[in-house]
Amino acid sequence: MKNKKVLFMAQAAMIAAIYVVLTFVANAFGLASGSIQVRLSEALTVLPYFTPAAIPGLFIGCLFSNILTGCCLLDIIMGSIATLIGAVGTYALRKIKWTAPLPPIIANILIVPFVLINGYGIPSPYGLLMLTVGIGEVISCGILGMGLLLVLDKNKEAIFHNVNV
Repeated sequence: MKNKKVLFMAQAAMIAAIYVVLTFVANAFGLASGSIQVRLSEALTVLPYFTPAAIPGLFIGCLFSNILTGCCLLDIIMGSIATLIGAVGTYALRKIKWTAPLPPIIANILIVPFVLINGYGIPSPYGLLMLTVGIGEVISCGILGMGLLLVLDKNKEAIFHNVNV
């Protein structure tokens, strides 16, 4: 039992760390924030398909990323909650592989425009921001995330083990 808890915490920590690094890479190219954003780290939001450890890992990774990249308080809180909602949704739908990227895409499309308008004062209409955020999320989660899922799925037992705690 203790080894499963250690494995769970190690996987969550690794996922959080990778999320932060990938966000910094995207941020270096100006892709991690704004009305059009393609966070490479969002590809990791498919990981709850493999392990529940990804849920806290993604949440903590997003939280730290938002703090370290200088996001406003509303973004730190709501952006991290959007990632948490997406991760929980992906885990809930894990029986159907192709649905893995849908919860984070939907959560971000609904929450991030609110943050952009109210946290950063972006004057664009909510619907337009839903579209621009949605495009970025489809690229990050839908295309890159599903690509990652398909690659990892071939060796999931060796990579993730069974950490249902």
